[in-house]
Parts: sequence; C-alpha cells; structure tokens
Amino acid sequence: MFLFTDPTLLSAVIAAKRRGVNVRVMLNPARRDGKSENEKSRRLLLKAGVKVRNSSEAFALTHQKSMVIDDTLGFVESLNWETRDLTETRDYAVVTTSKREVAEMIACFNADWSRKPFKPDPKSRLIWCPNDGRERIAAFIDGAKKSLWIQNERYQDTVIVERLVQALNRGVRVRIMARPAHKLKKNKLVEAVGGLRIMHDVGAKVHKLKDLKLHGKMLLADERRAIVGSINLTPGSFDARRELAVETDAKHVVKRLVKTSRRDWKNSKKLDLSDEGILADFKKHGTRGAETLAIGTKSTKHNTR
Repeated sequence: MFLFTDPTLLSAVIAAKRRGVNVRVMLNPARRDGKSENEKSRRLLLKAGVKVRNSSEAFALTHQKSMVIDDTLGFVESLNWETRDLTETRDYAVVTTSKREVAEMIACFNADWSRKPFKPDPKSRLIWCPNDGRERIAAFIDGAKKSLWIQNERYQDTVIVERLVQALNRGVRVRIMARPAHKLKKNKLVEAVGGLRIMHDVGAKVHKLKDLKLHGKMLLADERRAIVGSINLTPGSFDARRELAVETDAKHVVKRLVKTSRRDWKNSKKLDLSDEGILADFKKHGTRGAETLAIGTKSTKHNTR
C-alpha cells in the first residue's frame, strides 16, 4: 500500500488480527521527497501484532494499492487507504474472484515480501510495473475502434501519448480527464502540459472535473473493455515503480465505469490549454513554472480550438 492512514480501515485491519486472521501489510516507506506518511500507521499495526514490512527496495517506490482476502478475493485499486481518497477524490477499485488472478497477486506479494524476483503470467489480465505495463496499455489503446475514455493524473509518457495520437488519427473519439496545470508536478511540467497540448491539438477533448479531485487511473475502450489500477501514464510508473492494474471486460464492471465516465464528463469543463489559459491558472493559484513551458511571450502563442 502506498498510503495507509485512514482510521476506519486501520481499525478494521487491527480488528481482523484480533479475531485470529493472519494479516500481513507492506507499506511504502516514504515518498520521493522523503516524506513518510505511513509511520504512525506502522507503529499502530505493529503494536497490535500485525506483521508489517517496508515494500521492496528494488523499486523507486511501491505505488500499488491492493488487498487479498482469504486467498479468494483480490482488490485492485487506484485509491490509497487515506480518508481523502475515500471521500473527496474520483477513484476506483475492482474486485476479482479469478483464482488465477488472485494467485498471481499472492505470488507477487510473497516475492516482494521476501525480496525475491517476480515473473508475471504473460497471459494474465493483471498488469504489472515495472514489467509490461507500457506495452499492455499501448496495446489496449491500439485495440480501440470507436471511443476511449481516459482518466489519469498525468499524461507524460511519450509512447502512450503517441499511441493516443494514432487512435485519434484513425478516427477514435478520445475524451481525456486530466488535472489542471497548477496541480501538476513542477519538475514535470514540460512533459505533462506538452502531452495534453499535443493530444488536444490533434483532436482529443481534454476536460477537468469540477467538484472532485481526479486521482483515479482508468481507461475505457469502446465502452466494452477497461483497465483500472494504480498506474499513472508516466515513465516513472512504467519503468521504476511497483504498480498494479487489471484489464476487464466484465459487463457489470464496464457498465458502472461507462455510467461514471459519462456522469463525470457532464460534471466537467474544458481545460484551457492556451498560453493565456495556463498563465491565468498559474496566476490564480500562485504557481510558478511558466518559463519552463516557454510561454508568456508574443513569439510563443499556443492557440486553443
């Protein structure tokens, strides 16, 4: 788990331990900036007798959010176990009862717990990073024929951006939900804003949610297939972090994702990616970084349609 701080979920895990459940928890020790938000939770869990370990040092960090119950239920999530992600953000979780998928989740947990290599099943619907995440998501996009709904915090990976451009060029309707420029990481503004602008320029509709914070990571193709999980569309997620997502065509899951995507689109507004729009967004929120985007001068106008 990347973040585990919600009091209700902490109490539930401790209660499970007290009634005799064998509970093991792997926590990401710290963010890239060194901030360690899981430390208090770690102490509470250890005090209650729960087995707790840091996630594997083989990865820059563990961004995966998942749970397996009784070796029969697997939860693949975009949401952290923190109160904000349970109450204020757009997030997702998919529950799988597939014996094959649950067994693979357990195998990965045990490998990371023991600091041993893990080899994913190439035929599985689970998508792991840093293994084949980029390839699997690129292939998913390539398979879209009519429509793509995408919700993600970041669109920085050039391979994925290029695949989305290809989809647009072959006539796929692409609707992207993203975060406004002032919410993007300052040291990644060039890639993040550039990716959104490129997709917008070739015909993608790029929006932002009005009332919810976007944190979910979801792709929906032709309203028939979906990917849900922890993977941001960035090189770091694909190449350096432990991540997990699941691809599904289960009708009841896809139906809910279609309904949510349509409702969110109605509750969103067009993201202004013009020079003027980005500068206004930065000014409103006291954000710096426009100079890294080479905007703000008469010679670098970027139009919005």
